[in-house]
Amino acid sequence: MQIEDLLEEFDEICGRAWNLPLSGGKILLDAKKVREILYDIKSALPGELRQAKAIVADRTEIIKDAKNEAQIIVRTSEERAKAIVEQDNLVKQAKSRASDLLTQAEAKAKEVRRATNEYVNAILKRTDEFFTSNLADIRKTRHDLGSSFK
Repeated sequence: MQIEDLLEEFDEICGRAWNLPLSGGKILLDAKKVREILYDIKSALPGELRQAKAIVADRTEIIKDAKNEAQIIVRTSEERAKAIVEQDNLVKQAKSRASDLLTQAEAKAKEVRRATNEYVNAILKRTDEFFTSNLADIRKTRHDLGSSFK
């Protein structure tokens, strides 16, 4: 079960809980069920963290592939340029084409890095917001649970 589902279930349990009279809105919860949900959330967290790490690893792999592709394009351009240098009429054209390919490869690699960084940043931001929100909810619930026994 995903963390969102578990938190939704926890919210439903809180919504169906009995209000304690004259307690200022405190509720009575099934401690066993709450502990089960919290255990399931704790169990699911490592999976969410592994997923975030996999996204970062994918980003690194995409950047590595882009660099390799750029190097291949550069090597190909250099080889073509060397072959064309032997022909006096085409020397300038070969150098210009090699430079263009290099510029295009670098631009493509830069764009892939930028897009990858934005994508990973967005996912990490959502993950951070999700965990921050959930942590605040868990702390509030723990506080409310602790307060209800005083």
